Amino acid sequence: MRLRYWTALAAVVCVGLTLREVRQAQTPVVSAAPAPVEVQNGGQSVQTDADHSDLAPSSDTALNDEGQKPPPSDDDGTKWSRAVKPGESLDILLAEAGLDAAIRADISRAIGSEFDLKSLKPGHRLALEIASDGLPQNATLEVDDGVNIQAVFGTVPSVRVLPPTLETFRQAGEAEIGNSIYAALDDADIPTRFATDLELVFAGTLDLRRELVGGERLRVAWRENRLDDRVIGEPTIDFAELDLGGVRYEVVWPSDDSRRTSILKDGHQLLAFDQPIKGARLSSAFGKREHPIHGYVRMHNGVDFAAEHGATVHATQSGRVSFIGERSGFGLMIEVEHAQDIQTIYAHLSAVNDALEVGQKIGVGHEIGSVGSTGTSTAPHLHYEVRVGGRPVPPITDARLSGIDGETSDRLDASVSVDEARDALSRLLATDG
Repeated sequence: MRLRYWTALAAVVCVGLTLREVRQAQTPVVSAAPAPVEVQNGGQSVQTDADHSDLAPSSDTALNDEGQKPPPSDDDGTKWSRAVKPGESLDILLAEAGLDAAIRADISRAIGSEFDLKSLKPGHRLALEIASDGLPQNATLEVDDGVNIQAVFGTVPSVRVLPPTLETFRQAGEAEIGNSIYAALDDADIPTRFATDLELVFAGTLDLRRELVGGERLRVAWRENRLDDRVIGEPTIDFAELDLGGVRYEVVWPSDDSRRTSILKDGHQLLAFDQPIKGARLSSAFGKREHPIHGYVRMHNGVDFAAEHGATVHATQSGRVSFIGERSGFGLMIEVEHAQDIQTIYAHLSAVNDALEVGQKIGVGHEIGSVGSTGTSTAPHLHYEVRVGGRPVPPITDARLSGIDGETSDRLDASVSVDEARDALSRLLATDG
């Protein structure tokens, strides 16, 4: 989430004015902003500047209305915090903290500029810092996944979204399949959502519901982000090995700096495909399915990748941009033409790269747009479609776009990645054991 500066600033400026009118007192100067937050995304650390010095200056540089630094205070005020209970609103918590109706309304307006207060639920936590004169200095609402919405009041008020500091843990597990993959994963304390991930990635290659009869061995390596002792977000598979007895399948999911997924059979690359979004997961396969909105069974002519709103979408192959615009159902979309009468479609976008034009030639990995939920869509995701001669084909298993006939270097890279994945799995299993 990013700071919607103008909306937030306008809301909080109103807060500052109202507080002065209510108390007829000088608003206290904002204290120094928090230190930069370290966010680990899939094992890589990114320093994000949480200071925003242009929005919330430190007390060393802030001046009062007379242009002078305020004198130091002997009283730092009070701190108050409490978790939300069932049936409670933000206003109820603010009232319990002793704030009057006008101030409560202004704080709610400020935080509401970045968070839908109707989504407030038990477990969310409100923290307040209140000055000695009874005016709030800042209000912080911790919501899902450790994200904080912070409203700072003072000379230069602001509202900002602070991501949590996450630690990435890598784990591994193994299971013997009995009645189903789901039950086997559950018994082995492996995230059960991996049953869906495996079914989707093998779609068109291996029908797990028909091929699995019991006794097969499954080994999985995955990563998860944690805040304290809580798992934040969904765990992500790095590598899976499925031994059917006479045949062994392996899947290597993309690393942080890659978009390529490889599927191997008995050690030989069966197919590989480039995902249009780094770190995304398949959420819907090619083929007949129950439509998530209309409810009836219909053909799904592509695959869906679940991703955050605004995530960057990349071209999976080099080609020429043939269409940019809105189409019924697809919402905002881009179509790219490739050799062999192949077209790729990227739909439900929230935005298109400003520099992209119809007729433009682009290369593999070119940034073309951002994930959204336009058109017929229930949540942010990318609908990715491949057509040959105008007819939809399975995007993952069709060899014409899978990269299996690519350069030798691609094959070598895949060989190296699977060796590394096997070694990592063995080390993790040995450590856990």
